[in-house]
Amino acid sequence: MNETEKMYEGLGISPAVYAFGQEIEKGLKSRFEAIDETAEYNQLKVVGAMQKSRVEAACFAATSGYGYNDLGRDKLEEVYAEVFHAESALVRPQIACGTHALAVALSGNLRPGDELLSPVGKPYDTLEEVIGIRPSKGSLAEYGVTYRQVDLKEDGSFDYPAIEAALNERTKLVTIQRSKGYQTRPTLSVKRIGELIAFIKERKPDVICMVDNCYGEFVEPIEPTDVGADLCVGSLIKNPGGGLAPIGGYIVGKEEYVENAAYRLTSPGLGKEVGASLGVMTSFYQGFFLAPTVTAAALKGAIFAANIYEKLGFAVVPNSTESRHDIIQAVTFGKAEGVIAFCQGIQAAAPVDSYVTPEPWAMPGYDSDVIMAAGAFVQGSSIELSADGPIKPPYAVYFQGGLTWPHAKLGILMSLQKMADAGLVQL
Repeated sequence: MNETEKMYEGLGISPAVYAFGQEIEKGLKSRFEAIDETAEYNQLKVVGAMQKSRVEAACFAATSGYGYNDLGRDKLEEVYAEVFHAESALVRPQIACGTHALAVALSGNLRPGDELLSPVGKPYDTLEEVIGIRPSKGSLAEYGVTYRQVDLKEDGSFDYPAIEAALNERTKLVTIQRSKGYQTRPTLSVKRIGELIAFIKERKPDVICMVDNCYGEFVEPIEPTDVGADLCVGSLIKNPGGGLAPIGGYIVGKEEYVENAAYRLTSPGLGKEVGASLGVMTSFYQGFFLAPTVTAAALKGAIFAANIYEKLGFAVVPNSTESRHDIIQAVTFGKAEGVIAFCQGIQAAAPVDSYVTPEPWAMPGYDSDVIMAAGAFVQGSSIELSADGPIKPPYAVYFQGGLTWPHAKLGILMSLQKMADAGLVQL
């Protein structure tokens, strides 16, 4: 037994689980090299944008109050616009989470009588109340915005005839969720998103195409704004925050639509001119700088998880060999005990709150009990090692994050250890 294996054993990983993981890892060298190549390209893209915007030490100074003339805030938004090849960006600590960023973008660009279309099926659970699919105070439905949905085909492809039929004179905005949410459908590649946008724009050129980019940033060398998206939206406690951003979200895209979102975030007439940075700029800049390599670490963890659990006979999405377009790995266990044991393993591997045992509970914004494991430095950060899932059929868990590959590896091995201890897998 080597010293590294002894360290794993000291953390609760049995020799059998460690050996199983080592055998899986041996076959992933070429996949990991490809991920590192993408990270290198994206790292250079971020550095180039920071240099072009002449980022300087003064950008890290805190502002308060109204935040007028906040140099760091304004330059960071230039950097985001440059990286995403967009006209404008809104990157603010006042955006509380990804759902809030999406709500701001939608509310800022939709008016009573407009219709919102999702051509990729059901949106993520927390967006249902924003839209009004599930009634909620202040939803778009309450303000007279209607909603239409076209489901993906069973094989995950777009139902182009149904999408064409759904487009009408009231369709103002099309929302495209890149990641799977709490579903086991394929994540959409940037290329596929571009094909869908082109199809929609050919039939209705004036429609706004918005992409929910959560979990997808820096996974590929290009982003949705490179293939025609008018708006691209995400959270800073996911990929682009690099594990350092303590809060925040971003909206990038066409200047008019970003400006509309800014008026909704702050106030009509004020928009992007106000909003103090409150001392978080260093974390925002440094997190964005680290984001390509942190995302690469999370991707390695996802691929490792897919290969381990697929070999054990569980359905995994994406599967062990598919290309990757976000950092999420879904594993279907078919029963609640598997979801719970997996999440408890992820929690046990955390640097923070590792002694806590996560249990399912009725979280706000969800229609069933949900279990969440995240011993994170930033509460709820999905770029840090975490896993969650609704306690309902098909009883799938959704694993994401890992600021470093070694920590992601430990998390997956610990999940496997808990599964083995509960008699849910045989190695």
